[in-house]
Amino acid sequence: MATTPRARSDVPYVCTACGTTSLRWVGRCGNCGEWNTLGPASVRVHRPGRAPAVDPTPAVELRDVSTEGARPLPTGVSELDRVMGGGVVGGSVTLLFGPPGIGKSTLLFQVLSSVAAGGVDVMLASAEESLTQVSGRAARMGPVPRHLLALEGPDVEAIEAAVGRHRPALVVVDSLQSVSDPDLAQPAGSLAQVRACVERLTRLAKSSGVPLLLVGHVTKDGDLAGPRAVEHLVDTVLSFDGDRHHALRVLTSVKHRFGPTGEVGIFEMRDDGLRAVPDPGPLMLGDRMAGVPGSVVVPVLQGRRPLLVEVQALLGPGTGGAGVASRPHTLGIDAARANLLVAVLACRTAVDVPVPAEFFVAAVGGITVSEPAADLAVALAMASVVGQRPVPADLVVFGELGLAGEVRSVPGADRRLAEAHRAGFTRALVPASALGDATATAAAAPAGLVVHGVRTLAEALELAGTEGGPQIRPGTMPGWSTVRAAANR
Repeated sequence: MATTPRARSDVPYVCTACGTTSLRWVGRCGNCGEWNTLGPASVRVHRPGRAPAVDPTPAVELRDVSTEGARPLPTGVSELDRVMGGGVVGGSVTLLFGPPGIGKSTLLFQVLSSVAAGGVDVMLASAEESLTQVSGRAARMGPVPRHLLALEGPDVEAIEAAVGRHRPALVVVDSLQSVSDPDLAQPAGSLAQVRACVERLTRLAKSSGVPLLLVGHVTKDGDLAGPRAVEHLVDTVLSFDGDRHHALRVLTSVKHRFGPTGEVGIFEMRDDGLRAVPDPGPLMLGDRMAGVPGSVVVPVLQGRRPLLVEVQALLGPGTGGAGVASRPHTLGIDAARANLLVAVLACRTAVDVPVPAEFFVAAVGGITVSEPAADLAVALAMASVVGQRPVPADLVVFGELGLAGEVRSVPGADRRLAEAHRAGFTRALVPASALGDATATAAAAPAGLVVHGVRTLAEALELAGTEGGPQIRPGTMPGWSTVRAAANR
């Protein structure tokens, strides 16, 4: 019976049958399918009766390790530098993924142009498009700077040779699914090709000190296609997302070995490329109509960054028959959570939720809101549209709702309130547990922002219209009972 070689992280494993390389030992070669053919060039195994081999890399004290080599290189694109903690680190490998047509190539081309404008060589390895296509897109975004080198073709060996020859300060590979290793029989984009190419590119970055930016595509479900199996091989994973019918684009750090994850950058797509948006408030709330029932503003956290998002609700006639409630139709809001909030609204408050009826709930502006902090805003928007009474335009709300109708605390209350105050809002409904006693409430609220702590959804409904607009009180909202009774006669 064949013995399993001891795993080594400092030597690649090579298949003796087909020559496939791997960073870890596996029993069966993923390329040729042969068993027990992968092994390192040199394996030291300690056998009884023999002295153990001397480790060629002795351990050192961690406090003596210098961090000078981990200083980031600014890209010149402010929102990308925000997400990356200041820029790209020498020798790092970053994977940027997103749906087709969202602007991944445009963003990275602007990064290359910005770095090249500083007088250093950068390189674009275009594995998908010809250089004629790349040049045409570049011309639409402005003059191409000097020091921007371009390489056409999918051959990973050609990329390695070009990096060794020119030693650029930054390399972009577009895209990972099109790069191929000529020694492998599998087609480009297959798992074997993707893994092998990422391993070779990672070793190239670590040995040369040149940072690499890799472009990846996503599947229909929004997951990273193919490279999902190689995320552990790269240093940073960035998600670039947005609605193709809106100008807003969101860049999020999913994994980052050189800084915090979850940081968010905001961009606006224009005809001449992407523009960084340091203050997205006017872009997201600029077209908001005040005084319309079903509109509520919620401060959400994207990473550590607060964003003000308008949640809208609409009520239409149901299609499920008498006495049958339809599931809410959502856009940018989790459908299962919206359905849960309809049940909480109907069972824990005196709001007369009409049956049959259909709720339509949306997060406006192309932003997807997934955190529970938006529960209270969605519930208020639905209650507002049922009663046809608008929530005051100067009010923001946030909080998670439980099945008992209680309003639960959410993290980052201080950052949410500060952003609401900066945008000009004067009142806020927040979980009472997040504020504590009256002294803590006064200290937590920015000057000029009146904060009301609420413990239940019914209490929030009562306070939503106490000043500056019509009241929304449980038990006093006109529902569709009269309409249904008339329709059933």
